[in-house]
Amino acid sequence: MERASLRIDDPLTDSSLPMSDAPIKFGTDGWRAVIADDYTFENVERVSQATAKWLKEDYGPSPEVVIGYDARFLSPQFAERAAQVLTQAGVDVISSGEMVSTPAISWATKALDCDAGIVITASHNPPEYNGFKIKAHFGGPAPPEMIAAVEKAVGPASDLPSDEERRTSPPPAHHDVRSGYLNALQEALDIDAIVNSGLTIAHDAMYGTGQGLVTELLGEEQVVPLRHERNPGFHGLAPEPIEERLTDLSATVAESEDCAAGLANDGDADRIGMVDENGDYVSSHRILALLVKYLHEERGRSGDIVKTFSTTHLLGKMGERYGLSVETTPIGFKHIARKMSEGNVLVGGEESGGIAATGHVPERDGIYIGLLIAEMMVKRGKSLSALVDELLEEFGPHYNYRDDIHIREDQKATVLDRLDSKGGLDAVDGHAVEEVQTLDGFKHVTENGWLLIRPSGTEPVLRVYSEAESRGTTRTQLLSVLFRLGRGNTKGPYRRALACVEHHEHMLLVRFGDFHRIPQGRASPNRAVQRGRYVVRPGLRKYTAVRGDGPVVFNR
Repeated sequence: MERASLRIDDPLTDSSLPMSDAPIKFGTDGWRAVIADDYTFENVERVSQATAKWLKEDYGPSPEVVIGYDARFLSPQFAERAAQVLTQAGVDVISSGEMVSTPAISWATKALDCDAGIVITASHNPPEYNGFKIKAHFGGPAPPEMIAAVEKAVGPASDLPSDEERRTSPPPAHHDVRSGYLNALQEALDIDAIVNSGLTIAHDAMYGTGQGLVTELLGEEQVVPLRHERNPGFHGLAPEPIEERLTDLSATVAESEDCAAGLANDGDADRIGMVDENGDYVSSHRILALLVKYLHEERGRSGDIVKTFSTTHLLGKMGERYGLSVETTPIGFKHIARKMSEGNVLVGGEESGGIAATGHVPERDGIYIGLLIAEMMVKRGKSLSALVDELLEEFGPHYNYRDDIHIREDQKATVLDRLDSKGGLDAVDGHAVEEVQTLDGFKHVTENGWLLIRPSGTEPVLRVYSEAESRGTTRTQLLSVLFRLGRGNTKGPYRRALACVEHHEHMLLVRFGDFHRIPQGRASPNRAVQRGRYVVRPGLRKYTAVRGDGPVVFNR
């Protein structure tokens, strides 16, 4: 292979910060931290050296890795530093030489017969973060025991090679990972069918590594690109393809006469977000279910369905109908990847948009999944909204909702200790809890659906998930529990909340969208607006919510 130089003479890459011996912990998918805080060149060196120790213990004296990086601030420099340390430790390094997606490195790890893959990326985290992902030899996330071995091997900064030793290490070999990955997608998908159909797709790369990939596969005439320029700050938003961050994509598709769907990818393009031809968001739960139906019914494929703990129970119904085994894992795609590497898995996925399907690498891949849905639309001859309607008509209504509560670590611990000591909650939104499942967090199952509370593995966040037969119920379930736990969220989708209402034995947050707000200057006690189960009468200093059993007064 030809050699490529990654040398970047930049004073920012000099080791000028004090040495650190702080422990480094990986989350659900890699180590992530704030740049210039815990994510420093020195700590990247420590993790790289630990990765080299693990590789040499498991794969012999000359292991081989492929390394790539994303579009974040200083990612090329961090990748260079990692490559130098790995090389100095006796690891043969292959570099992508350019920005590439995480699935591309996963593909390359397996295709090039490497012992591991490394991606410098913080995926969907906010722009101030960067990270270090490790891929196993089979082309998927390294399983927990591999990560534990790396964590254990992280040593003090005093054990690192000197700057001179590191800088004199030979440059890595180069491989055109991007082109090889695109060729692999050509083989895994019926790209010709999509192109010949004339289907037009809007693609939101969210300033990440997915830029240009869909366009290269389908051609410029069939792709409407959004956020395809380099912007390491991601315009100040975390590059996560969730509904509230895809308003531009939704509007583009809805206002276009040609766009049949819109797909979006996160910062390293391993997650998927989609909108239908009307600009309506299609959740990952439904994407998973659509893939099971298409691959089994249309392609004639069989295999296990593997889902994480926070993913829709609709997949259980589908497994029963089709005679397919359904297995639930803890949160984190690394658990699904292991199942895919060990056996015959039809579809594996998680609610956060990380989905994998048979016929490709055992890795979530937002580009592959988005185009597989496009292929399904072409083969079935139906719009995406029609496919969703068909799914829900056949298997019943299932709606899901999630909220991420930004919370201090001590507050998070208090909430989790309270749930643990009481064995979970006894009721959710007035419905008795029939079962509390604790595979990963606390899932409360009621006759009306389920609600899960668990901490994030990569951020100071408490995640709350809900599923029910109606969209509104998913929100009231979630909000009722937040106030029972003493943690009402006044940010994000609830920053325009009106007030709290006493509901049964707990507090329920009233969302702006659920009630009609009348500005204080125009408020009148004689004006009442009914929204769902409540009637809200605004006053100058308070609102009154009237239910069937009488009024409840609460302050604004």
